[in-house]
Amino acid sequence: MPVAPASPPAGALKQPPAAERVYAHVKQGVLDRRYEGGTLLTEGELAEAVGVSRTPVREALLKLEVEGLLRLYPKKGALVLPVSVQEIADVVETRLLVETHSVRKAVPAPPGLIARLEELLARQREQAAAGDLAEAAVTDRCFHAEIVRSGGNEILARLYDQLRDRQLRMGVAVMHSHPDRIAKTLAEHEEILGALRAGDADAAVGVVTRHVGWFRDLARGEVR
Repeated sequence: MPVAPASPPAGALKQPPAAERVYAHVKQGVLDRRYEGGTLLTEGELAEAVGVSRTPVREALLKLEVEGLLRLYPKKGALVLPVSVQEIADVVETRLLVETHSVRKAVPAPPGLIARLEELLARQREQAAAGDLAEAAVTDRCFHAEIVRSGGNEILARLYDQLRDRQLRMGVAVMHSHPDRIAKTLAEHEEILGALRAGDADAAVGVVTRHVGWFRDLARGEVR
């Protein structure tokens, strides 16, 4: 009588496919700046780092190239693309269109939105105090995305979500190069929250415009 294969131990987690593991490893490294812009990644190094063969590495790198994070060079590897001035300008322009519309639409703000924004702001303060800039950047994105999603427009929310990785990468880079910016970010998030609590749509739009527009001014060299 054939013996049935042994079942995995209770609670054991199935490991994601190899290509997905490589993709997650490289993408996180790019977003949190372990792999800086201009870094050349080789298939062999990545295969060894993740513990897989080179085939899934190629698959993962192709996907990351499509997302605009890398550029592949046959027989050499993949170059991590730096954040360009044009990319910053394009992201800021899109953010302003989406976020000013969304924050105006969020007024009057429902209690659930206010409570969620208060929770995210408190979390970001804790992360900033602990020096965890990468996680603070993630929470920053969540704060803004929560306002966009509150409008109930799924198409707009999906469009905004497509900017997430680019925003994270820009946000972490800015926090490292302008460490004083995190305090200003927290203050401006508090202003946005205050305007929403007060039901003042014009004030909320004004703060969002100033808050997001700072990145455009930085790209133009107007921030010292």
